[in-house]
Amino acid sequence: MKPPRWLLHPAAKPLLFLLCLLPFAWLFYGAATNTLGANPAEALIRSTGDWTLRFLCITLAVTPLRTLSGWHALARWRRMLGLFSFFYGCLHFLAFAWLDMGLDLAAILADIPKRPFILVGSLALLLMLPLAATSFNRAIKTLGAARWQALHRAVYGTVLLGLLHFFWMRAGKNDFAEVAVYAGVIAALLGWRLWRRLRPAALAA
Repeated sequence: MKPPRWLLHPAAKPLLFLLCLLPFAWLFYGAATNTLGANPAEALIRSTGDWTLRFLCITLAVTPLRTLSGWHALARWRRMLGLFSFFYGCLHFLAFAWLDMGLDLAAILADIPKRPFILVGSLALLLMLPLAATSFNRAIKTLGAARWQALHRAVYGTVLLGLLHFFWMRAGKNDFAEVAVYAGVIAALLGWRLWRRLRPAALAA
């Protein structure tokens, strides 16, 4: 299917970049004007975490949308969306390290293994690091397409760890409504991939 004209327009990618920056701009403005509520530190930490998980889901949604719609040009947006997932993940960790721990490295390192939700969140960010570092054409050529694709399947582990991080964070307040929404979205995105992988074997049987 032929993609719509706006998808191929030269301004589409810069516009997407600006749209991806809107949550950061809103949080920056809120912090500068002190309009983030009674607990701005918690608002910054939670909002950056929420946007990390949202961008991971949006990134994972590109391939199903591209396959189902036939709009293969969508693939050129996936790298940027993935990098914004890492960007907001870094902001989330920075907000925790700065606003919650006062940038005390010793205290941060001591705190991570003590609290499971921080541990799995840190592991998710670490998994994103090699993905962000190899999200360039030169990395694909250096690693080879097969190795690069195998490495970037770590995004599945990243999003699952991110979901577990979110679940444990909300468990303290017994608030699982948003967790259930994210779990449903992630289950659909990963389930679609599993179905695609298993379908050839089922047809051959």
